Amino acid sequence: MANVRTYNRNVRVGNWREDATLEEESLKDFLHRKEKGQLTVQKTGMLRQNILKPVHLTVSQDGFLRYGDTVMLVNTEGTKSDPHEPCTLSIIADLSNVMSHSQVNTDPYLQGPCQVGGASSLKPCVRNAFVITSVDGTSNGTVLRYEESFALRTTAGFAGGLYLASDLRTFEKCAKLSRQQEVSLVEQHGFFCWWRVVYFDPQERLEHEGYPVQGNTKVLISHCKTNQCLAALANHVLWTPFGKEYEVTAHTFLDSHKAEQKSNHWMFITADPNEQEQSILQRQHVSPITHEHQPNPKTVIDTQGEKEN
Repeated sequence: MANVRTYNRNVRVGNWREDATLEEESLKDFLHRKEKGQLTVQKTGMLRQNILKPVHLTVSQDGFLRYGDTVMLVNTEGTKSDPHEPCTLSIIADLSNVMSHSQVNTDPYLQGPCQVGGASSLKPCVRNAFVITSVDGTSNGTVLRYEESFALRTTAGFAGGLYLASDLRTFEKCAKLSRQQEVSLVEQHGFFCWWRVVYFDPQERLEHEGYPVQGNTKVLISHCKTNQCLAALANHVLWTPFGKEYEVTAHTFLDSHKAEQKSNHWMFITADPNEQEQSILQRQHVSPITHEHQPNPKTVIDTQGEKEN
């Protein structure tokens, strides 16, 4: 009697009808969400597809930056103790930042606030392209000058037109790892979104005040409200949906000579006039990821332009 089977596979016991109904409803819900593109894997793919879409940077004919130009911000190197490869100021966004106008427009867009970080990719895309924007009504096409207030805005469309902002550090609002002054992207424009370009050499800073800013050269980007410079921290690594990136804060690092360190040195990168689909930095720099077997990769060429008469 121990080997007699009381039930076979066709016998239904317990709440079998309820279990079958729940499975059917779960399958219907899955197919409905898949049709609407609401699955997590679909949303993640949509986010990466839109935020990594290539962007054409502005081609500067005379080398000077102007309001309305689309550029990349690149920190070329870290400090001697914490060196790093060139990194671009980039948007850090996840699914919580993706919104859509269900009644007006179905196209998704990013909603602030969003984090920023230093990504290793030098390819211009929605994630790392910024527009130089006026804060006092100056028309597009006007030359940007040293010590002149301006704003940095993400591109229109999926990037949402967010503004790069910072504010005084508090106990509750600061950078996650370094606990320094936080930098983020916000929707509303205000005084905390104002920045100014400062000549990187302190000994020649006064002489350059009011002169046009030349692209693809080292500069400092100082926050108008707090007077702290934008910095990329090589010793503070963030793990983001896009990989390993450096933390970006607003903090001025000074050496023994009271000069800003390399963490505060940035470059406004424009497009290569000969090939507009890539930046000038891409042409000058060979990525160690794709050319890891080369013993001596090319370094970034930094030429300082002369003053405009």
